[in-house]
Amino acid sequence: MSTQESLSLDLSGGDVATSASPAGRVAVGVPLAERLRPRTLDEVVGQDHLLGPGQPLRVAFESGQPHSMILWGPPGVGKTTLARLMAHAFDAQFLAISAVLGGVKDIREAVEQAQAAQRLGRRTIVFVDEVHRFNKAQQDAFLPHVESGLFTFIGATTENPSFEVNAALLSRATVHVLRAMDDVAMSTLLDRGRAALAGPALTPAAQTRLIAYADGDARRVLNTYETLSAMLKGRDLIDEAALEKSLGEQLRRYDKGGDQFYDTISALHKSVRGSDPDAALYWFVRMIDGGVDPRYIVRRLIRMASEDIGLADPRALRLALDAAETYERLGSPEGELALAQCVVYLAVAPKSNAVYTAYKAVRAWVKQDVTRPVPMHLRNAPTKLMKELGHGDGYRYAHDEPDAVAAGERYFPDGMPAQAFYQPVARGLEIKIGERVAQLRSLLGDERAKD
Repeated sequence: MSTQESLSLDLSGGDVATSASPAGRVAVGVPLAERLRPRTLDEVVGQDHLLGPGQPLRVAFESGQPHSMILWGPPGVGKTTLARLMAHAFDAQFLAISAVLGGVKDIREAVEQAQAAQRLGRRTIVFVDEVHRFNKAQQDAFLPHVESGLFTFIGATTENPSFEVNAALLSRATVHVLRAMDDVAMSTLLDRGRAALAGPALTPAAQTRLIAYADGDARRVLNTYETLSAMLKGRDLIDEAALEKSLGEQLRRYDKGGDQFYDTISALHKSVRGSDPDAALYWFVRMIDGGVDPRYIVRRLIRMASEDIGLADPRALRLALDAAETYERLGSPEGELALAQCVVYLAVAPKSNAVYTAYKAVRAWVKQDVTRPVPMHLRNAPTKLMKELGHGDGYRYAHDEPDAVAAGERYFPDGMPAQAFYQPVARGLEIKIGERVAQLRSLLGDERAKD
């Protein structure tokens, strides 16, 4: 079946990526964004990096061979629409599960429906919206059926799947990153919305403000335009003053000047890392003013305290945790001052990513290395049999040794050279920590002392 053919099935629910042909789709009570939902792949606006000629999802559609995938992107960029279009392109049964409302019962029912379709020789696509809301057990329930080929799994998420989707499920699915709509795409959507409603035009300034308000969300820009058209009925033109009067404070708080959300948090993080408290405060306030949940910001501050300051000033992590607790007690706007205090402290604190670098180095080592057994002298020996097998033989209890260090003892696996993963920097408390580490490596008497 060609992807150019029009869909006849209902495409309701979920994300939107709007259609190219609005005519003939008016339905009473149905939001504009839903009425303009794409019915063919070529009607989708945006996502050219996935849907352009030769790009991954375009190839998948044209190949006739669906594959399990995770669609990761912000709201209103077409995740649900692409899953539905894929089901139509492959003549597959489409089963949608909301991870917010669903559970194991819904998964079981989807499996039964997929089995029934399989007996009739038909494919099934199981689409899970907000898949990150499912717990590990619920996500694991899909694994045997994905592996057996009973159905193709498509999950949609606004959260980073590396952290929110089980590794086992992630390894069986391709992650496709969808992007927020850019200004050109949003302008196209507004043109189509205006044509569908026969609504008023927007002045260039008003259109710029509305697009900034929508922040890359196709559903928001279309449904907001529909609301404005109803509120300002009879107008031929909406200017910036009318837009501000209609949306008021809501428009101001969400007007981010076109900046993408993750770019702004990146600017905050880099300002803290770069030790500029003034710039860091600026980006912090930009995020607060833009309506970002302060709890999200404080989670990032905690990460900065570990990643960029670390042991150069261990108090930074405690201060970040205290700021999080203070915000939970006070809420907004009072609690935001504690977060601002944390931002300034992190920016002026001495910086070290030595622990972060060491952690990544160890992960890389373990990933490429063989699984080495624990040396006998380091093994636990809670039973008589384990003791008879030699577990713990030769272990030297450090507290019984001079300076509480068993000089010359080895703690790495047998046959593995001792590694100096952790390299303290000469800043803040890590100056002292570095001196202590050098002393310990010398006492342990291995090759690390030469580094």
